[in-house]
Amino acid sequence: MSTVAPAGGAAERLTGLVAALRAHGFRIGTGETVDAGHALEAVGFTDRERVREALAATLLHGVLQRTVFDRVFDLYFPLGGGAPGTPEAYGDTPADLAALRDRLAEALAAGDGAALDRLAAEAVGGFGGFGSGPESDGWSSYRTLSRLRPETLLARVRDRVRAATGAADPEFADRLLEDEIRRRIEAFRERVRTEARRRVAERQGRDRVARRAVAGTADRVDFLLAGREQLDELRRTVRPLARKLATRLAARRRRAARGEIDLRRTLRGSLSTGGVPVRPVLRRRPPRRPELVLLCDVSGSVAGFAQFTMLLVQALHDQFSRVRVFAFVNRVDEVTHLIARGAADPAGLGDRILAEARLTGWHGQSDYGTSLGEFAERYAEAVGPRTVVFVLGDARTNGADPHLAALRSVADRARRVHWLNPEQPSLWGTGDSVAPAYAGLVEMRPCRNAHQLGSLISRLLPV
Repeated sequence: MSTVAPAGGAAERLTGLVAALRAHGFRIGTGETVDAGHALEAVGFTDRERVREALAATLLHGVLQRTVFDRVFDLYFPLGGGAPGTPEAYGDTPADLAALRDRLAEALAAGDGAALDRLAAEAVGGFGGFGSGPESDGWSSYRTLSRLRPETLLARVRDRVRAATGAADPEFADRLLEDEIRRRIEAFRERVRTEARRRVAERQGRDRVARRAVAGTADRVDFLLAGREQLDELRRTVRPLARKLATRLAARRRRAARGEIDLRRTLRGSLSTGGVPVRPVLRRRPPRRPELVLLCDVSGSVAGFAQFTMLLVQALHDQFSRVRVFAFVNRVDEVTHLIARGAADPAGLGDRILAEARLTGWHGQSDYGTSLGEFAERYAEAVGPRTVVFVLGDARTNGADPHLAALRSVADRARRVHWLNPEQPSLWGTGDSVAPAYAGLVEMRPCRNAHQLGSLISRLLPV
């Protein structure tokens, strides 16, 4: 049973944890913080995992927050052990490294969590240190893992598990065993990262490390900086986010259907109550769902942003009379049918679009001017007075003509045009960006992460 480090200053640790989580965008109120304090009183500090689960149950609002919570929790409620800042005498010779790898293989084969915690501390202490100045970080998980290379132990661990079972497993069982070993290795890598952050926090302070060295939730990671794993995690959130946005849109549509006050009829009705308009008469709007068109740049780092938005809008298609999606690099093609098919396999959506749609001409660089011109010419019928157009892209033309007239013609035909730009506004107009020129014709808004996208979609989508 793991214990929490000394419970002195538990209130300070709890408030620090809450403040760090709020800095990562968690909405935690005073009442929830008080509930967490009562939970700590109830469970005590003898079982660290019980403390973790008690705080998670009182402070978190969704499963996507759990990874960030766990990393911040490990900083404010570390494992009990030696006094902070006490240097350990770990060896860092090739013989020490070989011995550590052998003990690591044994612990991975046994699935011994306590032994893996000790080995993570020994690995960081022996092979992750760098620098000696008071302002240096001092410990690096990357340095530790690059020297230890736990992923190369898979075959050794598998053989040890086979030997422990006393029989060779069939091929299917071997595959399951290897998957389990990979999960254990990844869990050990996370232990190393946690230990390195803990040591850095001892030198630089928990609050600073919790805010700067812990990655936020996937919905707050910049689209342009998100890795494959983060984009995959975002794609898994499309359906829940779409249901939430659909509920908001339905509520807005119900309110809008009531219409505005009919002043003439309201004043006429007020004659029976002495001129006091007790019962306002509303001018009801006919129930009519709008049309939606997406025009998406799917080149380079912008592709992840475009694909996530496509999937989100496809999940919301029931809220509109018609949804059409167009993709471009330097040519435009309609990909509505590919998005509908991509709902079952969102991870491969980008590859299917690039393989099946005609998006490039004689080069592979994005060309907004040519693409906008082709869209205005070939797909003019897609835009009408009931159509809201969303353009997704960073407005970087690689030095080509931006073709402002094409965007102006689309804006003249559409009910509204919104441009969502994944770059921060300070970069608009730098280098080959023509964002300010396009922003002079249509509404351009920064949309850097999934959290911002959800907020913008709920406000900008027509009712």
